[in-house]
Amino acid sequence: MNETTLLVGGRIHSPSSPDATAMAVTGNTVVWVGQDGPGRALHPGAEVVDLDGAFVAPAFVDAHVHATATGLHLTGLDLTGVHDAADLLAAVRAAVRPGEVLIAHGWDESAWTNPRLPSRAELDDAAAGTPVYLSRVDVHSALVSTALVDLAPGAREVDGWSAEGPLTREAHHRVRTAMQAAITPDHRRRAQDAFLRHAAARGVVSVHECAGPDISGEADLAGLLALAAEPGRPEVVAYWGETGAVELARRHGLRGLAGDLFVDGALGSHTAALHEPYTDRPDSTGARYLDAEAIAEHLVACTEAGLQAGFHVIGDAGVAEVVRGFQLAEKTVGQRALAGAKHRLEHLEMVDAAQAELLAGWAVTGSMQPQFDALWGGADGMYATRLGERAAGLNPFATLAAKGVLLAFGSDSPVTPLEPWAAVRAAVHHHTPGAGLSARAAFNAHTRGGHRAAGVNDGLTGTLQPGAPAHYAIWDAADLVVAAPDSRVQRWSTDPRSRVPALPPLDPDSPLPTCLRTVRAGEILYDAFTSAA
Repeated sequence: MNETTLLVGGRIHSPSSPDATAMAVTGNTVVWVGQDGPGRALHPGAEVVDLDGAFVAPAFVDAHVHATATGLHLTGLDLTGVHDAADLLAAVRAAVRPGEVLIAHGWDESAWTNPRLPSRAELDDAAAGTPVYLSRVDVHSALVSTALVDLAPGAREVDGWSAEGPLTREAHHRVRTAMQAAITPDHRRRAQDAFLRHAAARGVVSVHECAGPDISGEADLAGLLALAAEPGRPEVVAYWGETGAVELARRHGLRGLAGDLFVDGALGSHTAALHEPYTDRPDSTGARYLDAEAIAEHLVACTEAGLQAGFHVIGDAGVAEVVRGFQLAEKTVGQRALAGAKHRLEHLEMVDAAQAELLAGWAVTGSMQPQFDALWGGADGMYATRLGERAAGLNPFATLAAKGVLLAFGSDSPVTPLEPWAAVRAAVHHHTPGAGLSARAAFNAHTRGGHRAAGVNDGLTGTLQPGAPAHYAIWDAADLVVAAPDSRVQRWSTDPRSRVPALPPLDPDSPLPTCLRTVRAGEILYDAFTSAA
């Protein structure tokens, strides 16, 4: 018989009982939510956990991650703090080890005091003959040493090659493949383990791994799925970004051929596909890797195979191509079948209201990353440098939600940190007035929205109410207040008559909650909580 755990003395974020201070869990299911006294009376034999004022909420889902890359970032050299080329070269000199490929991530010249990038000769000198791969923060270009280029056949002859600067497009894909081949299985497993532990410690019970032949490789994905199957791990919902790979998807039990199937690149690397040239590079409109016909063919194949299709798309020209692809696919399979497949788009940054309405009609999920705006939005941010006035229209969460597009939030880790509360705050405090969401809508997009994006739409998963899977996290909730209905402008209320379940303060200067325990289906994944009972 499953034992019952009764959590008392805290605040439970539950739509069925907004003023709840207790919750009972039997086995892997929430069975009761309410007040402490009735909870003790209804469950006299339960294990009692005194929350001591802590806040209990549905656990997060990160709808777009790259597990191995994040784990390598967590356990290796971090370039997010370097300020110029000299800093970067000094970090490389200190980190290189003879006989080991050096993998590091996070440089962003748009935030440097001097945007000059180091030459390949300078990097070779710092690397001292070691293969070095240094990915830009958006992971769509990389600084590499000659020793790594020599391990990547044909990299010098393809699109995106540069004899001096960072590599992009196909040249980048080739050196990244060479880098991945140089990672030993043990090193990869340690990186994946570090990622899964890190996710659990951030209140995350499920991640959507966006794998693919140009991202990580089949062996990498198989290893991650095997590791995630062990007890005490977050769920891994796996996607593979490749056309024509139905058999591979079935072989590994994947949710779909989606994630980072590239329609275009990234704004930071000048490879997102635009209708008009980049403001800071007037000779370029970026890169487009798939046309509408190829997009439609993939949508049809996945729809007929019962798989989710999906695409990485950022620029306005890329989004327009995707919309045309859906229109073509509808002519083959029909609107109902296309919508029933619940396809998804990753990033979806430059989308207008008319396109959003069309996407909602096909039941498309927008898998988006609010911290992109937090990092690169605003009048002085990277978006404005790349796009000028067009930057204000990026990441229009409110428009997409108003048109009926399901939103599922994530980090694109390691592009932005796997910090869900920071993402919720970023979605509320969008740089463009009117583009953000209410606190409740943003939180739902990072919890229920992620489950729904992966095909779980039972009305319970991602909530704390009787019958829901016991996916929850306990948070240090000092100074907890209740969000008022118009919380997008961050007016807060402690009036329980508002009937709005409590959320922690999300003001820019407020400290974010600290995770104390993460529970998936009743199983503890992470624990830094000591019960007072």
